[in-house]
Amino acid sequence: MAFSFGAMTTTAMPPWHLWPILWITLPALLLLLETAETKRTVFFTGWAFGFGHFATSFAWIGNAFFVDSETFAALAVPAIGGLAAGFALYIGCVALIIRVLLPRPDDDWPATKTVRSICLVIVFAAVWAFVEWWRGWFLTGLPWNPIGSVWVAFLDVLQGASLIGVYGLSLFTVLAACASAILFFSDSRRISFVVIAICHLPLIGVTVWGATRISADETTNVPGVVLRLVQPNIAQVDKWRPGMREGHVLEQVRMSTEDATKVTHVLWAETAVPFPLNQAPGALAATAQAAPENGYVLTGAARIMGNRIDRKAFNSFFAVSPNAAIDAVYDKTHLVPFGEYMPLQNIIPLPQLTGGTGFTAGPGLTSITLPGLPAFSPLICYEVIFPGAVTDSDQRPAWLFNLTNDAWFGESSGPHQHLAAAQLRAVEEGLPVVRVANTGISAVVDSFGRIIGRIALGEKGILDSRLPGHLPATLFSRFGHWPFLLIALIMALTGAGLGRKCAIDN
Repeated sequence: MAFSFGAMTTTAMPPWHLWPILWITLPALLLLLETAETKRTVFFTGWAFGFGHFATSFAWIGNAFFVDSETFAALAVPAIGGLAAGFALYIGCVALIIRVLLPRPDDDWPATKTVRSICLVIVFAAVWAFVEWWRGWFLTGLPWNPIGSVWVAFLDVLQGASLIGVYGLSLFTVLAACASAILFFSDSRRISFVVIAICHLPLIGVTVWGATRISADETTNVPGVVLRLVQPNIAQVDKWRPGMREGHVLEQVRMSTEDATKVTHVLWAETAVPFPLNQAPGALAATAQAAPENGYVLTGAARIMGNRIDRKAFNSFFAVSPNAAIDAVYDKTHLVPFGEYMPLQNIIPLPQLTGGTGFTAGPGLTSITLPGLPAFSPLICYEVIFPGAVTDSDQRPAWLFNLTNDAWFGESSGPHQHLAAAQLRAVEEGLPVVRVANTGISAVVDSFGRIIGRIALGEKGILDSRLPGHLPATLFSRFGHWPFLLIALIMALTGAGLGRKCAIDN
């Protein structure tokens, strides 16, 4: 049952957006945890829920193993299963922490007192959100599909991320969704209904505030900047074929220059140039043909440094001028484990999905300023999914440029969820996000998380768009996760303290 409820929870995420399912699955999990008699059973019940959730949440990763099916296809199911089993440990920890903080009273369930049942819901919401935050950075982190991301289709609610981030939205969402569980534990229905309503107030308050925030402001554009997003829709299996690479570049040049009299800058995707751009003068010259006069081509490509003995490869961003000069470079900092580098290579002698010897991490996030463009933070691929870690803390940019290649994952849920992460970063930081993907979804997102233009997944095309303006620094951009962590800590300590007293009194 726990596994099934966990799998159902994934349907609340993009692209399905069935968020009411949380008001069924999360109370059901809490009910199963409360009926479990031992800590061992509690942990594995939480783990089973997490395994169901993450197995379905990460299912899109399986597409990557079939790009080179002869080498990797057999690893698809074990990899997804192993990843889901590992991440399910986080939900197992949620369950165990709750049992430690709130031991069951001596009297048999369901004769749990009303106060303790309320405390149980409060502690559960706080611990769940805290563990999501922990998952976002522990062992390099993978904050994929936090509960708060269910609101990307409901922009009024989403505005709360500008105050307390996506984990704060998770906190308020889990609190509201689990409130109905009080009815199963409490011995006073009248009080229960009142408390259920109160548990919804933070989420309702965020929604009302968000609606006011959006209605009071309209998207403004940066004067004199017209961006062209180029989505060539090149299949991953063809992207690096020796006989096709030159054609890929030339086709993107054609798409970039066709009827582009008003375009000031051209934006390409991650590794859009399938050559090491700093060592391929022919590819550099061809790419420069796409640059508008007095503008740039902003593109992704590999960067090779050193000789055969001391060779390093980087997954990089380049700004290429019309005269084929490279005026700015950024090397991806947050690399994908097992995809762009192999952790514990000496212990686990497996090839990585992207082939080759792997990439070297860059020195860190940076803000880049180019003539004719406001300062921006380049984010390559999944660097955009990390809340509070998308800008240089010493130089706030005016927009975020997310270049990615989601062709690895086909027309699955992955690219939709990746776009949702970009929308959340826009709201959290008060900065527009321009996202260019090889096969989609390319989009321009304003500082309120609104998509003002997109190219659909699996389509070839261009999008000409003005650059939305940025907002003043948000509460989240100034203080990061601290407001959320403080709220969660107060909730957890208060709930655990009152709940324990109730158990002793029983």
